[in-house]
Amino acid sequence: MKLINIGFGNYVSDIRIVAVMNPDSAPVKRVIAGAKQNGLAIDATYGRHCKTAILTDSNHVVLSSLSPEVVESRINTAE
Repeated sequence: MKLINIGFGNYVSDIRIVAVMNPDSAPVKRVIAGAKQNGLAIDATYGRHCKTAILTDSNHVVLSSLSPEVVESRINTAE
C-alpha cells in the first residue's frame, strides 16, 4: 500500500482508487453531485478549480486541483 499525494499535503491510498476522472463531463458531474448530496465527497482543492475526481472503492469521491495526468503519474511511480 502506497499513499498518493493529491496536493496540499493530502493523500489517498493507491489500493482504494478505482478511477481517476476529469470532472468536466456531465456523467462525472452527476457522480460528484450525488457524492456531495450523500456526504461522500471529499474536497481537497483548498478553494482552487477542481481538475480531478478520484473515485474510491468505498464510493467516496475525492476532488483534487491536480490534473488527472499528474495524479496518474504519481500512482504509476508509487508502484
